Amino acid sequence: MREHRVKVLIAEDEPHLGALLETFLSGRGCLVTLVTDGRAALERLRAEPFDVALLDIVMPEMDGLAVLKQVRDEPAPAEVIIITGNGTVDTAISAIKLGAYDYLAKPYRMAEIEALVRRAWEKKELLRENQLLLSRLTRTDGLAEFRTRYAPLAAVLLSVEKLAQGDAPVLVTGEPGTGKSLVAHALHRLSGREGSLADVHCGALRPGHHDAELFGRDKGEGGERRPGLVEMAGGGTLYLADVDRLDARAQQRLLRLLDDGVFTRAGGAQPVHGNVRVVAATSASLADAVEAKVMRQELAFRLSGTTIALPPLRERRVDVRPLAEAFVKEFGGPAGPRLTEAARDALERYDWPGNVHEMRAVLERAVLIAAGGSIQAHDLALGGASAVAPAGPELISMESLERRHIERVLEHLHWHQGKAAEVLGISAKTLYRKIREYGLQRPRAGVLTP
Repeated sequence: MREHRVKVLIAEDEPHLGALLETFLSGRGCLVTLVTDGRAALERLRAEPFDVALLDIVMPEMDGLAVLKQVRDEPAPAEVIIITGNGTVDTAISAIKLGAYDYLAKPYRMAEIEALVRRAWEKKELLRENQLLLSRLTRTDGLAEFRTRYAPLAAVLLSVEKLAQGDAPVLVTGEPGTGKSLVAHALHRLSGREGSLADVHCGALRPGHHDAELFGRDKGEGGERRPGLVEMAGGGTLYLADVDRLDARAQQRLLRLLDDGVFTRAGGAQPVHGNVRVVAATSASLADAVEAKVMRQELAFRLSGTTIALPPLRERRVDVRPLAEAFVKEFGGPAGPRLTEAARDALERYDWPGNVHEMRAVLERAVLIAAGGSIQAHDLALGGASAVAPAGPELISMESLERRHIERVLEHLHWHQGKAAEVLGISAKTLYRKIREYGLQRPRAGVLTP
């Protein structure tokens, strides 16, 4: 840690232990400030920037969790490590939910403190670099959806600028509403490519005309040659949203474009040079699409070489409050309504099946209907219904029953879609379509990043 002057605040009410920590971390090259109560810690954290804060839970004036709760919404807050001598599992969970980087129980070894401080500082630097990138993007497009303190997402976003400079295809994956289109647009904008961006939603292409709309149609009898979207985006980027919905003929032409850099127009045989960079996106698993025989295996392999995986909002709950505040400010302006604490708590508890796009819509509506300058929990109508549901029996639609049944069969068979289709008595293609329609997600082993 000597090569980095990490700025650390220690809040410890035991004088001997505080002095020991200060001496140890100073000897490791850190710039250390020591205080002995929670109120003083809060004042210092608000008065000057720190990289890392070590907060004891039990302190005079204000405990460590209360300090954490006060400073977590500050601009560029320090990464907080909570320390206690009488910790429980519940305390640790509370600290992490409030946004603490980690939790350490006494007695601890100094080597543990050093390792935690180093990793917390590395996360802080990663988030700082991410904010620099976002400031570049926001000047032209506005990417409030990617305001994040979640380190895995920050790492993914930092890779966007590097990947933008290449020509290889990129696959962006994530649940609906996670921002795949925004990433695709950022890849094009940062690439410096002179051509335009062709934004294609494959599921909206006319059935039976996918190849002609993408690759154009050659001159036929009494007709005229018509260029497709690939030619119109010459020198630019072809963005294929829901790429697994392309029909077989278009997939074949796309594979040739990726492999050889050429394609043929529908009804023609003359090779045409295609100078485009392909960015594809899907909310499903391409492996599942191959298994269901709706996607060519060669194309899935070719597209998946470089993958950007966007995590769902429920995995980045640390971002819920700052995102919500940003959207309220965007829709309401400086004089607009403010979120009550009950509303913030409700936002944090909700699982956000529609992810950030759902949050944007929820808060846009809440700003419009809020009364008295405050957004209450009931103004949010989370899940499309009132926050307080009326008492009575649960009424379940046939669609919901089918969704639950399919999900349980898949889980029971460890997501083997071939076996699940047999059990359900439907074809693999029909099962794949149902999985897409209901937004079912195969459990992930981990987030894939470049």
